Amino acid sequence: MRRILITGGAGKVATLLRTGMRRPDRVLRLLDIREPAPLPDGDGDGPPEEVVIGSLTDPEVLAEALRDVDAVVHLGGQSRESDVRDVLESNMFGTYQLFEAARRAGVNRLVLASSNHAAGFQTRRGDELLPPDLPGRPDTLYGWSKVAMESCGQLYADRFGMDVVCLRIGLWFPRPPGLRGLAMWLSPADGVRLVEACLSAPAPGFRIVWGISRNTRRWWSLAEGEALGYHPVDDAEVFAEELIAQYGEPDFDKDPIMTRVGGQWCDVPLGVAY
Repeated sequence: MRRILITGGAGKVATLLRTGMRRPDRVLRLLDIREPAPLPDGDGDGPPEEVVIGSLTDPEVLAEALRDVDAVVHLGGQSRESDVRDVLESNMFGTYQLFEAARRAGVNRLVLASSNHAAGFQTRRGDELLPPDLPGRPDTLYGWSKVAMESCGQLYADRFGMDVVCLRIGLWFPRPPGLRGLAMWLSPADGVRLVEACLSAPAPGFRIVWGISRNTRRWWSLAEGEALGYHPVDDAEVFAEELIAQYGEPDFDKDPIMTRVGGQWCDVPLGVAY
């Protein structure tokens, strides 16, 4: 993969990803509506990044962004609960436009940032590890848009033979942001390992995988990611003592914040910025 397009290239997740994905023989092209912050001097190893400024909903911008690209990591769009028109335009319509532009450009591999919120109302099942391809049960309009994005990926995989891997991401942060993170954290380094596995797996077709690290308290399955070559090494348990001292012992058996895939998002007002 000589040139990779990262949509949402100025965002938090893209910033976590960019350093680990830079290589001497690879160019990262960043698409966003604003200029991405430069990486710190000496951080990462590779040629200068390319930047395209514009919207996912603009076909001319997408045609420019996809020129000579080998694969796409799609992180762009609305990343939180928001007004329904914003969610529809940014996530659903923007993703459709991206797939159409990729098809026209002959780009056949896309890694989509889906979300745990696509399955937010799914719940823990005792000691069973939840598979990532659970039917969509969105917890918000944002979650609904992620189900639609996955479905769009399935459509283009079936119709045009594209390789599309959807990542139902847990909590992708430098540190677990709360008790839910003990089960659902995705470390920056494991995030890079996950995306690289999705880019390099031979002919994956359409897949959905959970985006989490090898957390001791996880209740989502890693098997599907491992089948693609994703072997996470980080564990949120190293933060457990600190988090429990701050918030108390988590109850992953009865507390709905802990037992629902979407946690507290199942209770936020629909269509209101969160």
